[in-house]
Amino acid sequence: MLHVVILISGRGSNMRSLVERARHYRVVAVVSNKAEAPGLVFARERGIETVVVPREHYASLTAQKEALLSAVKTFHPSLVALAGYMQIIAPNFIAAFSQRIVNIHPSLLPKYPGLDTHARAIAGGESEHGCTVHLVDEGVDTGIMLAQAPCACSSRDTVPELSDRVLEREHVLYPWVLNNIASGDITIGTGIVRYSESAQREAAAKGFRLNMSKDGEAL
Repeated sequence: MLHVVILISGRGSNMRSLVERARHYRVVAVVSNKAEAPGLVFARERGIETVVVPREHYASLTAQKEALLSAVKTFHPSLVALAGYMQIIAPNFIAAFSQRIVNIHPSLLPKYPGLDTHARAIAGGESEHGCTVHLVDEGVDTGIMLAQAPCACSSRDTVPELSDRVLEREHVLYPWVLNNIASGDITIGTGIVRYSESAQREAAAKGFRLNMSKDGEAL
């Protein structure tokens, strides 16, 4: 079974959905850069090992990020999943887990990378918004897209309303992607993603979008 380490900084609602909906993978550890992150409580209650690597315990940001990498490496994960981890991932971390770091972002990338996505979508007059699961590279939300879950968006929405709507989609999309990676129905190569026929059917039924060409490979 594929082993996953999850990185969080806060409440960890996506972490919780990844734990609760795991079928073909197992969450072996939850690592945080914040000792007070509420998501750590849930992980401990579930018997999942937790590690805290706070910035204030290290002489420099570089030292803290080196400690983070060392902590994650001890679990030998097949995948590292970012779930509300509010710190830029260092290049050596990305290199150590090349094409094995995934993130969920609250917009339909490439629209609205970075922060404040819901407010920006409303201000931009978007009729749809949503979330994207993507591989992590050294850019800001620029890694190859694996799947998206759209939802309605209106100029009448408030930011909390739209945030809640997107979060519901995040909690379904993220574990779906990880389960399909773990089962081999989504396979990742160098710059290429392939989806099995069953993954394509499931995605269509759930209203997800895949980054596909006609031959089932990512564009």
